[in-house]
Amino acid sequence: MEVLMEFDTTTSTTTMEKRHRHHLEKVQWLRCSVQNYDWGQKGRDSRVAKLFALNSGSQIDPERPFAEFWMGTHESGPSFLVRNEETTNGHLSFEPESESLKSWISNNPNVLGEKVVQKWGADLPFLFKVLSVAKALSIQAHPDKELAKTLHKLLPSIYKDDNHKPEMALAITQFEALCGFISLQELKSVVLNVPEIVELVGSSEANQVLEISDQDGEEKVKSVLRSTFTKLMSASQEMIVEVTSKMKNRLHLESQVRQLTEKERLVLELEKQYPADIGVISAFFFNYVKLNPGEALYLGANEPHAYLFGECIECMATSDNVVRAGLTPKHRDVNTLCSMLTYKQGFPEILQGVPLNPYVRRYLPPFDEFEVDSCNLPQQESTVFPAIPGPSILLVTLGEGIMHNTSCPRGDVIIEGDVLFVPANTEISITSASGLQLYRAGVNSRFFQAS
Repeated sequence: MEVLMEFDTTTSTTTMEKRHRHHLEKVQWLRCSVQNYDWGQKGRDSRVAKLFALNSGSQIDPERPFAEFWMGTHESGPSFLVRNEETTNGHLSFEPESESLKSWISNNPNVLGEKVVQKWGADLPFLFKVLSVAKALSIQAHPDKELAKTLHKLLPSIYKDDNHKPEMALAITQFEALCGFISLQELKSVVLNVPEIVELVGSSEANQVLEISDQDGEEKVKSVLRSTFTKLMSASQEMIVEVTSKMKNRLHLESQVRQLTEKERLVLELEKQYPADIGVISAFFFNYVKLNPGEALYLGANEPHAYLFGECIECMATSDNVVRAGLTPKHRDVNTLCSMLTYKQGFPEILQGVPLNPYVRRYLPPFDEFEVDSCNLPQQESTVFPAIPGPSILLVTLGEGIMHNTSCPRGDVIIEGDVLFVPANTEISITSASGLQLYRAGVNSRFFQAS
């Protein structure tokens, strides 16, 4: 087992003296959950592991993957209120009998603000996460509300809630993903240049793709794409094994006489991670997206995607519903996935964030449930998070600072790994003691403007 001190979680005496929890009556410190999915980055390489260790005082197993750090009320990874105690390293202790954030909110719904309760009831409408991705996640989509209700009713052990799950990934490092279907022109080029796809879907299906044009109308194009993609995803395992092997050998041979495309190199990498998996070949159908740090990608319901590599902040509606069909050892539901997708084509919109002031950028996806602010505060600089009509969760990912609000003018120290629940109508100001980086998730501000 790795000891926590590997992560240099020491805190100065002055910090220790200031870290009292009774000052900020309104703001709640949280102890949050971790998910050890096998695609996560291992031990000390993982930002998720580091934040979880700092947040909970846990020890880190260097051989274990740490995939997702969850902050919110979803029962698959709940957060708990931290009582007014500390451990010797300045981080908060956690008593097992601590109340969950979900239970505390349901007993104090006023912390959400009136409009949020009216729309979503006495629960947080968003789930906030950090992801550390070492290898590809499954090719997947998230159901809309109607489909989520049906799936939850039919298969509650797999689809664990009845909510939709629009989401947004904000890159911390360079972050790679497959997302949405490529354009019709690109699809034609794939059918012409990847003979293995023709072998899997059949030549009459392939010819339909080559013969159709944008003039035939959006619905006809979608219908051909749906039919081709469904045929590909429904191929027999025997065919997939044979054709994937053929493709791998062909690309290795061709790489000796020409430079492989980015997508071809990616497909070979995916094949190493998930041999003989239909997800490897289906990657040719999707846009290959590379985000730089500070860029964000959002995904609506019924849009296919797979995160591939890197670390990101993620926010979504409070749900864990995933319909998978490739690049996974988990349950696959190919029929549901192929029938639910929108089959919208073209490169996704990349959000750069809107500057609110010199230190804070806001990422506003087209969903009511959430928005994310990114804050980089140089030493000795201050910023204010104004009182808003809904709740927020703050995550400190780097550095140390002092947080003030009206109930605590003296301030309270916040440090890396701290997660705070800020109730509706609570203004807080933060001053950086060293380079401070934090992220805030809250209900989308457009929701309050519209209502």
